[in-house]
Amino acid sequence: MRTDFDPAELGARRFYRLLTASIVPRPIAWVSSTSADGVDNLAPHSFFTVACVDPPVVQFTSVGRKDTLRNVEATREFVVHLTPEDLFEQVNATGTNYPAHHSEFDAAGLEREPSLRVRPPRVAASPVALECVLHGTLSLGDSTIVLGRVVHAAVADEVLADDGLPDIARLAPVSRLGRNEWGTAGEIRRIDRIPYEGD
Repeated sequence: MRTDFDPAELGARRFYRLLTASIVPRPIAWVSSTSADGVDNLAPHSFFTVACVDPPVVQFTSVGRKDTLRNVEATREFVVHLTPEDLFEQVNATGTNYPAHHSEFDAAGLEREPSLRVRPPRVAASPVALECVLHGTLSLGDSTIVLGRVVHAAVADEVLADDGLPDIARLAPVSRLGRNEWGTAGEIRRIDRIPYEGD
């Protein structure tokens, strides 16, 4: 047995809730940006992934026209941060709909650190920061996909494994689930890819 859902009959908001409860877990782009007037913004976006390898491009979606999108369109720069478990409450707090002149860094009590290649500051306590310049945007209905070319990555030494890459256990990322639920990495399982042994 299955229950059928028609997006046209269910309505956009209800179907959105169905999608976000089904497409889980979703990594979070914790995006810092700076307005044309110099106000630092920080907001979590849970529609986020890698878009391209060469050149390195990441993407996140702004549902509606939020401060992050307006800032990125105006300045063409932003920073994507990892959201670690020990900053869970601060990540959630920066999702509050503050007015544009109010900085989420200050509201959540988060220390800034300067970025190397872009104007928006980095979250000092986040173990991974990807400094980006705007590659382009794509409008889809009520949402905008933001594509950012990564021009610099800053990774905390304490999360790097012996191979020089971030270790998932040390990163301890949180993710978005459905409703008001969040996830952690939990048990980590490893399996090698199976090579094709063709003729």
